[in-house]
Amino acid sequence: MVRILTEDTAEKFLKRFIPVAKGILTCNLKQAGGYAKKLSYPLVLKIISKQALHKSDIKGVRIVNTRREFEENYVDLLNIAKKRKLKLKGIILQEYVKGKEIIIGINYDPTFGHVIMLGTGGTLVEVLKDITFRACPIDEKDAQSMINDLKLKKVLYGVRGEKAVNINFLKQCLVKVSKIPLRYKNIKELDINPFIINEHYGKVADARIVFT
Repeated sequence: MVRILTEDTAEKFLKRFIPVAKGILTCNLKQAGGYAKKLSYPLVLKIISKQALHKSDIKGVRIVNTRREFEENYVDLLNIAKKRKLKLKGIILQEYVKGKEIIIGINYDPTFGHVIMLGTGGTLVEVLKDITFRACPIDEKDAQSMINDLKLKKVLYGVRGEKAVNINFLKQCLVKVSKIPLRYKNIKELDINPFIINEHYGKVADARIVFT
């Protein structure tokens, strides 16, 4: 039987291995408004449904900077879910993390077993196809080699006056993710997109996991 973990449950799973952006799953505007008062703007709002795993395709992700924007976009997301007849699990309120977007993934290959993927993340991942793979598990030397394979490496190392991201932190996270299949051999797919990394740290901002 295939079991799919949506973002909220996938991120709870990943918290045991690498940092995850703080998020709260909410069911209605009143409840969400109470949590929003305790958080600082900007905030990210996201539809959570097994029928909307690619949230950006239905405009299911919003960044809000004020209370008014929060309320308007929350209601709009509820309306999108209703219009598309989604089985809505809820809407996540998530901290906004600033940095470069990358994708980290695990896939099961019949020939090589579990492999780890690293690439340029965000909504353009399928267009740019700037990705690289290694067999799991990897060490930090392998992680460095993966980073160097990417066209994105110039951005990660700092370009046009921008600060380099924390490369050592990124390598450590890649190694930890690559070891997950050693404990959970029934993982078929693990997609972290994006993992947002800056000069200080990185955090999972969205994730999906498929178990067999």
